[in-house]
Amino acid sequence: MAWLSGSLLLLFALLLATFPASAAEYRLGAMDKLSIRVVEWQTAEGTFREWPTITGNYTVGPSGSLSLPFTGELQAGGKTTSEIASEIAKTLQQKFGLRDRPEASVEIAEFRPIFVSGDVETPGKYPYDPELTVLKAVSLAGGMRRAESGQRFERDFLNARGNYDVLVAERNRLLAKRARLEAELANASTIKVPKELADNPNAQKLIDDEAAIMLSRKDALTLQLNALDELKTLYQNEIVSLEKKTVVQNRQKDLMTKELASIGGLADRGLVVNSRVMSLETSVADMQSKLLDLDTLSLRAKQEINKATRDATDLENTRKAELANEMQATQAAFDETELKLSMYKNLMTEALVNAPAAGALAASSESEGPTLVYSIVRNSGNGETKELQAEENTPLLPGDLVKAVISNARS
Repeated sequence: MAWLSGSLLLLFALLLATFPASAAEYRLGAMDKLSIRVVEWQTAEGTFREWPTITGNYTVGPSGSLSLPFTGELQAGGKTTSEIASEIAKTLQQKFGLRDRPEASVEIAEFRPIFVSGDVETPGKYPYDPELTVLKAVSLAGGMRRAESGQRFERDFLNARGNYDVLVAERNRLLAKRARLEAELANASTIKVPKELADNPNAQKLIDDEAAIMLSRKDALTLQLNALDELKTLYQNEIVSLEKKTVVQNRQKDLMTKELASIGGLADRGLVVNSRVMSLETSVADMQSKLLDLDTLSLRAKQEINKATRDATDLENTRKAELANEMQATQAAFDETELKLSMYKNLMTEALVNAPAAGALAASSESEGPTLVYSIVRNSGNGETKELQAEENTPLLPGDLVKAVISNARS
């Protein structure tokens, strides 16, 4: 059965590979939140064991360290999730003297936040989004800080426009995501571009991003199903081997039974010693015991095949249920975004009615009204920071500090 245990270990490695650490090249930093899972293959028992004491969510500390049970303090700052996973597995193996190295999976549960300061309504800390730009961050912070009362409607218009742009981008992402979920539920190989995105210049990129997610999820499911198929094949081969052994054992038992019957009468007449008869009877009994053991092993292998079949069915049913729930949540988020878009459109209309100059402010970046000048303070990766000039569409990275200063308020 050693070859079977080794094959099971290989299959588990394939299964664990379906849970890749997200953002493989992303370098971790303070305040990043990680989801960590550790599973160990026990060769002696031929079973998997999860480490619930370690499995959970953790936050990278201010010094870049990560504190885990058993492993102690690990330096996570500047490292990737795959490097941390390898270090956790290696440390656990060395600390406990394990024969087999545990498998660790590290995923980014939440990026470290960004910060907005300067002449904005609500400076502070905000959650990071992969598509966050300077304008979106300033919009999250309430837009330009309130100045004279005469500028109120212009400021309201700018704030509403910024929030509206953020929601338009979110709605487009939700449209692409909904199209991907529809394709997954229909087992389609491609994603159909929604009609609402037909004229959007970024539509293809949104669809390509969702297609990459769909392919990754499909590959993960295929790997798991293939692993279960290979497991069933292993047990089916074992059953065939056991059946061949059973045939040989039955043949040997029949030969001994015939021999025992042929000398039984001779023993009664004293022509054959009784020890010979007892030896044959013992051999026949051993053969029967071995046949029962072979039947038991065969039955156990058939049970494992049935279990693998049920597991494959459960995987597919779970995937369908998750897709249905995700579709429902996506539709709810889309409906909420549509309502917010309508609200901000009405706010912009109201601002234009009360202050027609707000329209000119939106149409021209050279308006006489106050404007914001942006810069980003970013960690350079070696413990130092540098300040970069930025525009409204400059993309942000986790941990960035956005400075927004009103141009005519600077000395």
